This record gives sequence, C-alpha cells and structure tokens, in this order.
Amino acid sequence: MYIVNMRLPPVGSTQNAVFSSLDEARSGDAQWKRGRTFSLVYAAGDDVADVQQGAFFRYFSENALNPMAFPSLRRFETDVVAMTASLLGDESAVGSMTSGGTESILMAVKTARDWARKERGVRDPEMVVPESVHPAFEKAGHYFGVRVVHVKLDATLRADMNAMREAVSDRTILVVGSAPAYPHGVIDPIEDIAALARERGILCHVDACLGGFLLPFAKKLGRPVPSFDFSVPGVTSMSADAHKYGWAAKGASVILYRTRELRRHQYVVYTDWPGGLYGSPSAPGTRPGGPIAAAWAVMRYLGEEGYLRLAKKTLDTSDAILAGIRSIPELRVLGEPMMSVFAFASDEVDVYAVADVMQQRGWYIDRQQRPASLHMMITPAHADLVEEIVGDLRAAVATVKNGATSEGAAAMYGMLGKMPDRHAVEDFVLDMMDQW
Repeated sequence: MYIVNMRLPPVGSTQNAVFSSLDEARSGDAQWKRGRTFSLVYAAGDDVADVQQGAFFRYFSENALNPMAFPSLRRFETDVVAMTASLLGDESAVGSMTSGGTESILMAVKTARDWARKERGVRDPEMVVPESVHPAFEKAGHYFGVRVVHVKLDATLRADMNAMREAVSDRTILVVGSAPAYPHGVIDPIEDIAALARERGILCHVDACLGGFLLPFAKKLGRPVPSFDFSVPGVTSMSADAHKYGWAAKGASVILYRTRELRRHQYVVYTDWPGGLYGSPSAPGTRPGGPIAAAWAVMRYLGEEGYLRLAKKTLDTSDAILAGIRSIPELRVLGEPMMSVFAFASDEVDVYAVADVMQQRGWYIDRQQRPASLHMMITPAHADLVEEIVGDLRAAVATVKNGATSEGAAAMYGMLGKMPDRHAVEDFVLDMMDQW
C-alpha cells in the first residue's frame, strides 16, 4: 500500500533532480518498449513515436475548446474525423475526437438517450449489450441513467442474437456490438444486430475502439473480415481509438455518427452564462491540443501504405503466437479471434498461476474471468519475440503442471472468480482502489 503523506516542498528542486526522480520511479514499471506487455501500450516503432512526440509537443499548451482561437486544431480534428470515416464505410459520416474509447462510448450513449427522449419520448431508457462489451457502457449507463441489459454469448463467444431479440423492449434505445470484443477478439454479428435496430426503429452502435484502425487494413490484406462498419445498413454510430491501432499518442479516439442530425444530440450548449456563449462538443471543457495534433500527424505520416505495413506485421506476429499457443497441449484459444487480440484458457493447469510464472520471467499478461483465461494484445513490438514468448509460455505451463506454486496473484484471482457474491467482489475492488 502506498501511503500518501507528501506535502508541497517549501523549496523547489532542480530540473535534473525532478527528472532523476521520475526515471527512478518508472524503473519498476512494465517494460513495454521491450515488448514485455500485452495491453495498455500500442507501440509501432521509434519513427512513429518521434512523429507522435514532435506533433504533441508542438501543441502542448493549446486548447481545442475554442476553435476560433486555435483554428488549426479544428482543422486537424476535422481531418482526423474525415479520414476515420473514410476507413469505416461512409465518407459522409461526421463526428468528434475524444480523449479515448471510454469518452467516445459515453458520448454515443448520451446521444442515444437524448435522441430517444426527443424523438420517441423514452424516459426510462435501456440499452442491450453483449456480456463481452466494454465496461465503459456500464459507466455510461451509470452516468446517464440508462439501464444496461446484458445478453449471453453464443458458442462462438459472439452476441447471442436470440437473446438480444428477446431483450429488446419498448424502452430500448440502443443495441451494441463490438468489432472486436476485447476479451476474446471476436466480432459480434454486426449485420444481424443492425438489422434488429432497423426493425425496431432504434440506434445501433458498433464499438470498434479496438479494431477500427486495423480491421479495414486486415480486409485489404485479404483477411476474412465480416462487415462491421457504416457499410452495414442500420449502423448509426461507431467508436474507433486512434491511440490503439491508429498508432496515435494517448488520448485520441473518434466517435462517428451517420448523420449530422444525430451528432447534434451529443453537444451541450448553454447560452445564459455571464461568461459568454458556451458550447461543448464532448465531455471535457479543456480539450488538450497535443493528442489531436499527434493523431493528425501520425495518420499523415503513415498513409495507407504505412498502415498496411504495420497491420501485416501485427497480424503475422499474432498468427505466429497463436500457432505457438495452440501447439501447447494444455492450452486452448477461446473462440476464433479475428485480428490481434485473443485469450487462451486451460482445462489442465491454473492459467492464473501460469501468468504468475510468466511475470516472474518478465512478461506482463492480463488475467480474465468467466472462464479463467489469459489475454494478449499484439503489436509490432512483439515481432522479434515470438519464439521467446512461446518458449517461456511453454515452460511456465510445465512449471505449473509439475506442481510449482508462486506467491503471485493466482490465489486472489482464483478466489474472486469463484465467489458467488459479486457484491463482495465489488467491495474488494473498491477497497483496493481506496488504497491508491
């Protein structure tokens, strides 16, 4: 537990002392530059990082809240939105940049709520989502008073359409599918979900935060990518994170709508403030200019050729690691992942213990539940590490199978995953957060 007892020092430190403290503090963090992590950081190489940083720091202090003061940022945002829309099936789609996938999802749900309130008079709204959907939809439901109705997954780990049809009611304002869903890397049946939305006269959001900047290029490379974007009738909004496989700096995401009329429900306007007329396109007031400029710069720097090159490297690396995992008899890949995120489980060994052993070897792998599984997100940073990753994973499985134990997180994850009282698990997580 980190005890927070620091007070503002009476006298400031030198720049060198402050920077040394930062370097010392980060020395114990996950080593993402060495490809030792499988989440959180999307690394495309030093050249892309240089473009990110160069653009970001050129706009380090600028604020995109007021486009009249900084028209260049407004132009960059408009360009990023347009380029993203052209990738996702409708060059006429409109949208905004946000700070990340969570904010994009918040805006999509807020928009759906306000649209349904005005157009249909819905006062107790619900949205229907698969169990595998990102928890940001839970956050959005909590913030905006929209009840979240979860539906089970089918045998392929995609949204069960029979369950989704049964869950839709007169209160439903939005149905959601993922492209792909983070836990297993599979794409929900977007065409069926969108058709259901059209049939019931409601909105359909595709969460492509993870795949929006990779799946279009996977398709160009000949991969069997099902239709998931605005080319599908009935899809009314989409989210795509530029700071994931768009290789932009954090935090940069795009929320898109099929029509300008729909996007207007995202905005908040207040005209009676003594400080002047106030209009806000998204959740924050201050909108940092750095991420907007960096996203624009990276997209211009890479172009289609660069994105195709990085997509191929990412997908080929993912294929190789998946093949390696499938060659380990004790492990099984969950579902049929469509791109470069996937999960694997085991009926023979404790995968949480496997993750502990891998962490001892310097690899940070995310743990998942229902079922117990381990998750990987692959980037070009892993391309030269395939044999090492698979070799260490094979050795970790053997270590656990031979009865070795560790003092890692396996016992905690195993206990929490099996507890029937989920409120107790929530309290445990809250207690952990309360200690930060």
